[in-house]
Amino acid sequence: MSESRVLLVDDEEELRHSSAQALELAGFRVETFSSAERALELIGFSFSGVVISDIRMPGMDGLTFLQRIRDIDTEVPVILVTGHGDVQLAVRAMREGAYDFVEKPFTAPMLAGTIRRALEWRSLVLENRRLRAVAGKRDDIEQRLPGRSPVMVDLRYRLRAIGASDADTLIIGETGVGKEVVARALHDLSSRANNPFIAINCAALPQNLIESELFGHEAGAFPGALRPRYGKFEHGRGGTILLDEIGSMPVDLQAKFLRVLQERVITRLGSNEIVPLDVRFIATSKVELESEVAVGRFRADLLYRLNVATLRVPPLAERRSDIPLLFMQLVRESAARYGRDDIEISPSLASEIAERDWPGNVRELRNAAERLVLGLETDRADGASHVNDSRLADKVSAFERNVIASALAAHGGALKPVYESLGISRKTLYEKMQKFGLDKKALTDEP
Repeated sequence: MSESRVLLVDDEEELRHSSAQALELAGFRVETFSSAERALELIGFSFSGVVISDIRMPGMDGLTFLQRIRDIDTEVPVILVTGHGDVQLAVRAMREGAYDFVEKPFTAPMLAGTIRRALEWRSLVLENRRLRAVAGKRDDIEQRLPGRSPVMVDLRYRLRAIGASDADTLIIGETGVGKEVVARALHDLSSRANNPFIAINCAALPQNLIESELFGHEAGAFPGALRPRYGKFEHGRGGTILLDEIGSMPVDLQAKFLRVLQERVITRLGSNEIVPLDVRFIATSKVELESEVAVGRFRADLLYRLNVATLRVPPLAERRSDIPLLFMQLVRESAARYGRDDIEISPSLASEIAERDWPGNVRELRNAAERLVLGLETDRADGASHVNDSRLADKVSAFERNVIASALAAHGGALKPVYESLGISRKTLYEKMQKFGLDKKALTDEP
């Protein structure tokens, strides 16, 4: 068990330290984290360990952390640590896919036994996946990017060819097609798979702190910089950095990032020391960057450095033959996530799904699958399940918009308490604000 990997997440430093020490004495390789966000960067489809997390933590709590892990891979074993009186939460977590839970106070041998069983189970999962791939059966990449259309077969072929290399990659595709799924697959296919995967939403970086967020800073570099801090680039050393919607990166920052790409070094704000940077960069864009270059919003030299390899993720409109099977897979995943029975998809419903337009692509199709599983869709007179026309979708969107607008107004436009209270990620909140045309200033300005 000396090579077994355990990620231990707990905001209580003393408990985290004592638990890690006991587990290391039991022969485990333990990495500790004070927040779930940092640990999430190490979780991928090829992750070969187990996650232990406290349920009650500031920021991302244990249940949200569990769901985020299951969004990446449903078969990563997560053991949740509960306090007195949290048994109901633990039972809920088990229904939502947790491997097991332990109640405080726990003994080190009891926790070690649970970890060993979880590691053995994870080892079997990974071995079965490897054997299926060797036998020519449906592999992990096909599971994450399903489809039999020629454009999807070609995408998976190119992804496998590029994944094992260290080449910087540009991923182009409409909103909702799964660009981040492709980026994670590239990371998991590479030799960097067990190192951090850092996703940076270029559109959501705070303008006044953007350089500090990316490059880090030394103490005293600017007012309020009381202690040194690593930037996201340094956090990703040895792994992969995803620059989501790189076309939104300010032009002045593009020049500094170009130097990082060319020389693979960074300099923290307030320092003259050069820090080597061993990372692979993957960038995504929903628009063709050549057109952004033509109008002066994107540097041509940066584009040429980025697109060493380019992957284009097709919209659903270009692979309609895949839609019924993809919808059925999404329904199965949603049913498992919510603990519901499998739903039979009738041929007439499958045909209707394939004929509909899906401007939001896979993301919109997944939302429709979840609504079906949750019973939010009406039934036809013949009893077959039916995804309603636009009326229900409009009502759901209007409700969602009102909830987000009310939360923004209640918190005075501060985004962090909004996405934490709604249980969504920062990136999701930004996307929904853009989708619904919400302006936090307009919602908080005094009349």
